Amino acid sequence: MKFPKPHTLKQIADLIDCNFVGNADFQVLGMNEIHVVEPGDIVFVDHPKYYGKALESAATIVLINKEVDCPEGKALLVSDDPFRDFNTLTNHFKPFQASNTAISASVKIGKNTVVQPNCFIGNNVTIGDNCTIHSNVSIYDDAVIGNNVTIHANSVLGANAFYYKNRPEGFDRLKSGGRVVIKDHVDIGAGCTIDRGVTGDTIIGEGTKLDNLIQVGHDTVIGKKCLIASQVGIAGCVVIEDEVTLWGQVGTTSGITIGKKAVVQGQSGVTKSIEGGKTYWGTPAQEVRAKLKEMASVKQIPNLLKRIKNKEI
Repeated sequence: MKFPKPHTLKQIADLIDCNFVGNADFQVLGMNEIHVVEPGDIVFVDHPKYYGKALESAATIVLINKEVDCPEGKALLVSDDPFRDFNTLTNHFKPFQASNTAISASVKIGKNTVVQPNCFIGNNVTIGDNCTIHSNVSIYDDAVIGNNVTIHANSVLGANAFYYKNRPEGFDRLKSGGRVVIKDHVDIGAGCTIDRGVTGDTIIGEGTKLDNLIQVGHDTVIGKKCLIASQVGIAGCVVIEDEVTLWGQVGTTSGITIGKKAVVQGQSGVTKSIEGGKTYWGTPAQEVRAKLKEMASVKQIPNLLKRIKNKEI
């Protein structure tokens, strides 16, 4: 998330009432999660295990819960609760704005686009040309829909990220200020849910086709010409490269990459990054040939045990 205009380190520290390490005029351009940070961004960290990763990231401002040695060219915001203060900044720069109408006055809709009855389209949404938005679709604030896109009934674009901090009094949600971006020639089936990014974008690439009842988590990036079948669940921060096929009921863990032209067979669980150009199956997902050989070997175990019992081997 980039701020509408640059701020100084002191201005940000004053917003969240915390101390800072660095020049008071140090420039702050935005805020992002660690996997998408750029120079000028704030990243937050609240556990010593991840201090090094945050300090060595592309972010030049680190919102942290302990004063540490600050790398050259960077600055610190020292807070007793970085998670809380990251939410405070999201609320300040991207506050929730209620809509008084089903289709906000700030929506931009292109030529020959059809929006069927009972849809909700939030503030600052952009929809391109030749799109069809079927009934009961909800498109939350700031979403960007390209040209020649079809979204079928009851799909929801832009719900909150599933991202919580476990506190003694209960789970505290990390607020979502990002967007959903749908590129040209994408089809989205009925009953799909595509969560917005926390601070960045959840992206569905050009020409990708989603079946019904698919979940796409926050900040996930899906490439061009992917084919995703019904009941697939994709966690947050996943990168799916171009021309990937995910068959029915595939599930993924977060933060992984599925390589270009990979095929994952139905009901598989992808628990780590996998190379492109191969076919996978099972949980955890393995190359099909290796998995079938493994299963064939397992089937031989009873016979092997019988032969050992009979002292044949």
